[in-house]
Amino acid sequence: MRIISWNISGFRSVLKHGFEDFLKNQDADIYCFQEIKAKESQITLNLDGYERYIFSAKRPGYSGTMIYSKLKPLNVIYGIGDANYDDDGRNITLEFETFYLVNCYAPNSKQKLERLEDRLKFEDLIKTYLNKLLEKKNVIYCGDLNVSHQEIDLRYPKLKHRKPGFTDEERNKFTELLNSGFIDTFRKLHADTVQYSCWSYLGNARKNNSGYRADYFVVNTGLFDKVQKSEILSDIMGSDHCPIELELSLDD
Repeated sequence: MRIISWNISGFRSVLKHGFEDFLKNQDADIYCFQEIKAKESQITLNLDGYERYIFSAKRPGYSGTMIYSKLKPLNVIYGIGDANYDDDGRNITLEFETFYLVNCYAPNSKQKLERLEDRLKFEDLIKTYLNKLLEKKNVIYCGDLNVSHQEIDLRYPKLKHRKPGFTDEERNKFTELLNSGFIDTFRKLHADTVQYSCWSYLGNARKNNSGYRADYFVVNTGLFDKVQKSEILSDIMGSDHCPIELELSLDD
């Protein structure tokens, strides 16, 4: 099974940059997208052989998540049960026979950290949510998690300390999640690899590879032995983020 996750930073924008060809060429079993910034009526792309699930934000042109799946889920859950975040369309969960797939667009704590407290509350809620799912079956958690966990995960970490996504508080919350029974698949398989998934649009950041890793595939520890590959597709353009992929041997 192959899953691709990508913060596309606007469905209507990425559609102009070869998005449909990318989907057809990759031929993944499941695609998870974040920050679609569109209502369902504005999502014009249907893929043969895939079912589509959309969770738009109430606020126009903001946030939102979407999944295309070849596999038909047993159940679809929109949100995590808290309107403060669910109104932003931040989470879609698909339940399959042997696992849950949770697509997430985590809140950004904002440039002056004015949303940090709210962000930390979300981290507590999502950890509780994932662990409740894990009581029933395996969990795959993916998306733009808006955190760079370790210094290796961003350029110039000393200069970026206390910047959004690299505060001690946000990093510690991610550590707490991992310690509750989960594994960051990319870092586990690529312990010393310096590779980023997001770059600023300013200052030729992507060309100069001055970026950070904010996009993840996280699985519970009991599922990790099924993981065959976890990669960052940094050559794919169309957004300030690039796609990431997970390949695993898993029967539905």
